Amino acid sequence: MKLWIDADAAPRDVKEIVFRAAKRLEMQTVLVANQRMPVPPGNPFVTAVRVEGGPDVADLYIVEQATPGDVAVTADIPLAAALVEKGVAVIDPRGDEFDAENVGERLAVRDFMDGLRGAGVETGGSRPYGPKDKQAFAGSLDRILTRALRRR
Repeated sequence: MKLWIDADAAPRDVKEIVFRAAKRLEMQTVLVANQRMPVPPGNPFVTAVRVEGGPDVADLYIVEQATPGDVAVTADIPLAAALVEKGVAVIDPRGDEFDAENVGERLAVRDFMDGLRGAGVETGGSRPYGPKDKQAFAGSLDRILTRALRRR
């Protein structure tokens, strides 16, 4: 089992939580990004993969490499949908879990909002990432990793 991180847009707090979990659980963790991504010194369980630039190249890499039973962290809903379809457990940096029951709806809302923005409608952005988000992510990551490790 591996833990995959869509690292280009992952908040620093999320990466730090993941690094601690990887070391504590001795779990192979892979940061995938379009840019150089530093890994924590003294943590042999965390590696980084730099993919060539271009739209969705990091996402495609994660989809190709992840296997059923893995866990992934991403805020990218199309990536989450592809991973859920493969049997990968997925959470976003705010601690929300994507699953077969909710990923289709979340993808439809994302596409609708994208259409509105394309039509010139001001939709606002995401709220700033804060301490409550960090706490929710840490709790969700712990639950999902515990569940995934039991299934092995």
